[in-house]
Amino acid sequence: MWRLKIAEGGGDPYLYSTNEYVGRQIWEFDPNYGTLEERAEVEEARLNFWNNRFRVKPSSDLLWRMQFLREKNFKQSIPRVTLGVGEDITYETATVALRRAVQFLSALQASDGHWPAENAGPLFFLPPLVMCVYITGHLDTIFPGEYKKEILRYLYCHQNEDGGWGFHIEGHSTMFCTALSYICMRLLGEGPDGGLDNAVVRSRKWIIDRGGVTSIPSWGKTWLSILGLFDWSGSNPMPPEFWILPSFLPMHPAKMWCYCRMVYMPMSYLYGKRFVGPITPLIQQLREELHTQPYHQINWRSVRHLCAKEDLYYPHPLIQDLIWDSLYVFAEPFLTRWPFNKLREKALETTMKHIHYEDENSRYITIGCVEKVLCMLACWVEDPNGDYFKKHLARIPDYLWVAEDGMKMQSFGSQEWDTGFAIQALLASNMSDEIGPTLMKGHDFIKKSQVRDNPSDEFRSMYRHISKGSWTFSDQDHGWQVSDCTAEGLKCCLLFSMMPPEMVGEKMEPQRLQDAVNVLLSLQSKNGGLSAWEPAGAMEWLEILNPTEFFADIVVEHEYVECTSSAIQALVLFKKLYPEHRKKEIDRFITNAVRYLEGIQMLDGSWYGNWGVCFTYGSWFALGGLAAVGKTYYNCPAIRKGVAFLLKTQRADGGWGESYISCPRKEYVPLEGHRSNLVHTSWAMMALIHARQAERDPTPLHRAARLLINSQLKDGDFPQQEITGVFMKNCMLHYAMYRNIYPLWALAEYRLRVTLPGKSF
Repeated sequence: MWRLKIAEGGGDPYLYSTNEYVGRQIWEFDPNYGTLEERAEVEEARLNFWNNRFRVKPSSDLLWRMQFLREKNFKQSIPRVTLGVGEDITYETATVALRRAVQFLSALQASDGHWPAENAGPLFFLPPLVMCVYITGHLDTIFPGEYKKEILRYLYCHQNEDGGWGFHIEGHSTMFCTALSYICMRLLGEGPDGGLDNAVVRSRKWIIDRGGVTSIPSWGKTWLSILGLFDWSGSNPMPPEFWILPSFLPMHPAKMWCYCRMVYMPMSYLYGKRFVGPITPLIQQLREELHTQPYHQINWRSVRHLCAKEDLYYPHPLIQDLIWDSLYVFAEPFLTRWPFNKLREKALETTMKHIHYEDENSRYITIGCVEKVLCMLACWVEDPNGDYFKKHLARIPDYLWVAEDGMKMQSFGSQEWDTGFAIQALLASNMSDEIGPTLMKGHDFIKKSQVRDNPSDEFRSMYRHISKGSWTFSDQDHGWQVSDCTAEGLKCCLLFSMMPPEMVGEKMEPQRLQDAVNVLLSLQSKNGGLSAWEPAGAMEWLEILNPTEFFADIVVEHEYVECTSSAIQALVLFKKLYPEHRKKEIDRFITNAVRYLEGIQMLDGSWYGNWGVCFTYGSWFALGGLAAVGKTYYNCPAIRKGVAFLLKTQRADGGWGESYISCPRKEYVPLEGHRSNLVHTSWAMMALIHARQAERDPTPLHRAARLLINSQLKDGDFPQQEITGVFMKNCMLHYAMYRNIYPLWALAEYRLRVTLPGKSF
């Protein structure tokens, strides 16, 4: 049976940590773990997911929850409350529902103080990892029998009815993920006619019906070339010479968005090497299965620009194709022949230097899962028996997650992000006296997770920004500063500093708080907005060079409403407690940030959310930021327009429900069937509460609170519904903890700030 282990290093000599592995969460299969009843409970959860897989596609993330609740002997002792038609919500009713949610969320806390959770959903994360360990000869070591079984379960559970797989678990079928999933099944041992529910045959038919894999997008072409199922001449160039360009050029690596830079860094190394894995009998079979003509008769030059219509979100402009063609026809033939190949050797050496630097500064976690696998493979190509590759192998478990729908690969974990919001939700409940140990552990985790140093050595020459004082999305070992994670971590520490230390632990030292402020101030752009990882400032026109077909706005760093709002709220609170520290700079920061929020509001009154679905999420952040600086419905037109948008989109049942399709379309799209989503409802509720809707007309808030209260489950949990996270406009991300954090937080704010019968003042 599977078991989640917390903050453990396992004694691996190739594993190391900056803070004793605080925040680390890894799954282990123990054949002797669990009683017959417990195993039956897991099987029931798996069967339930399978039977409902086309209705609710994200997992409820039940396996670790069952484990934690069982280990803590948690039993919900407070009876569930439900409201009848026409029955008013009383203060007592709201308190009962809130307390049940607080008790349940507290019971889910890990021993080191964080809240574990799945953070996955894209279906192109896992197959490249399987391909990588197949190529390197470590497939059976990394993925023994039970691992393979769970990976296959995940693929079967998320295969669409037409036989393909989407870009993410709720998406329409795409060539990219269908081909990767097909290959993954075959590498894991399924035959050409195998798989549950005829999965292999159905997916192969989907691929062949669309002309085979020659129309796979560019990332797919890269992975298939690496595996030996495509020829490198069928891909557009990714010259490693990019890494030795002079810094004054506009397309220098230092000016790229960090994720784009980190993906194409190892890709360019593998392309420059023209690396191809062993051509095994299975690879030869796959060549026959995935193409519609004999492999050696394919005109590879002619397929470089092909992309299946199902995958195409960002069509390449003509000028970009001309650039690729010029590199392909003129540059590559020279760079692969003497004497110009000496330049390529230098470029490959420089590229590998950057790979090693990034690996070391993230403890071999790297910035994310796509980069992780590519960097690991590049290290193996350089030295199959080297320590660099072995250190990569040791960090693979950090990415794997197991739920009732099987084993998947995480983006890299949302430990700090989820914990920061969970703590704020619990503090808003005003039940601190009842959950002191939970708050103390959470405070300890946040303090231990702060990044204490900048990247090593001359980090600016390696295109890195300051990180000292920041918080990452996941844990300290990850090392990559994120502005909104830093702001939320800072907010938590400031809130805890105003509470009795005997309840929540010693407050963070002022210098460490100031370090966090330094990071936030360093990330503001001239337009007042805040970027996420590194300062924005590169020219926007560089986005026309976006080499992907399925993402938008990935070439350079941008500003985001969520990051800007989080920073405003954190700095307003910091200013109250430390009014003299960098006073003028903080005042100027807040003024410019507010101007940015007001300036990017949509015509319908909403704000586009970059990391959550979508306009509901963005509007919650924006209204919270504006309210934090004293803006009100009466003195701020932006708030009035934002409130009007939210009131207009409330559903008949009192909730809000927005389709993920809003994100790629960049226009508000409601969920089909007039459905509401409890997480969206919670965001909208809190946004309206920020805007003091209760003072004008509390009815919309009462209607929303009724939906949350009546939706609460017997144990204090809330049901899992549609996916709620997003990145880069077109790919969705499942945050499994959101269904617990946000309904609790919304009920807490509602109970605190809305006048209810029976409430004493």
